[in-house]
Amino acid sequence: MALEHHSNHKMRFDQQVDNAEVFVVPFIEKTLPIHAGIRVLEIGCGEGGVLKPFVNRGCECVGVDLDQLRIDLAHEFLKDDLAKGHLHILYKNVFDDDFKQQYAHYFDLIILKDVIEHIHGQEVFMPFMKTLLREDGQIFFGFPPWYMPFGGHQQIALKKWTSKLPYYHLLPMALYKRILRAAGESQHTIDSLVDVKETGISIERFERIAKKSGYDIVNKQWFLFNPIYKFKFGLKPRKQNWLFGAIPFVRNFLTTCAYYTIQKL
Repeated sequence: MALEHHSNHKMRFDQQVDNAEVFVVPFIEKTLPIHAGIRVLEIGCGEGGVLKPFVNRGCECVGVDLDQLRIDLAHEFLKDDLAKGHLHILYKNVFDDDFKQQYAHYFDLIILKDVIEHIHGQEVFMPFMKTLLREDGQIFFGFPPWYMPFGGHQQIALKKWTSKLPYYHLLPMALYKRILRAAGESQHTIDSLVDVKETGISIERFERIAKKSGYDIVNKQWFLFNPIYKFKFGLKPRKQNWLFGAIPFVRNFLTTCAYYTIQKL
């Protein structure tokens, strides 16, 4: 059965604000000071919770998403900030010509929080982001590695056991679909989970694409317990043990969240 925050939009917004304030901003500030006036883009901003701490610091923020419902919610939750003119929330594809032209080499920081694992054509998308980034700008990624227990986002399933069973997203596609259908999941849910299965990304693959795209990895942190799990499951956030983190591929199965900042070489 899906977790409450998947249907309670204000709860999800508040959780994202807290998580960004306590974990995302401090991580980014290890390599990029956050202060008034810097230009921030969040791709896949949803309700805008991740952007709120940056707005509070006086940053010039733009959020884009392809889900109109969540854009509408962002306009509701952030209406006071939007009215001040330092925040723009847009239903927009960053590949659109007008967006590329308006924001060419404009942003000091681009944020993708729980987004890269949903993007098709990651090998094209990651180098494209250079066109929106200032020369000394950085990009933040936070994502669940594909092989981790719930890397298939099966927690969005509506049936109790299919939403709580770990690792079965790693089964072959045909068998995965058969299990979801047998459990009585809707076609919409099945399509959503299949889409994630097609785009999920491992630690090694992410680093390989980043380097091939001409980026330098300036900081990274892996978590045994994703910081957002304190809201979802009541688990205290915990960084990945250095020993498991040192073993390629194996670490994917035990790392529930990876944070990275990268910049152009």
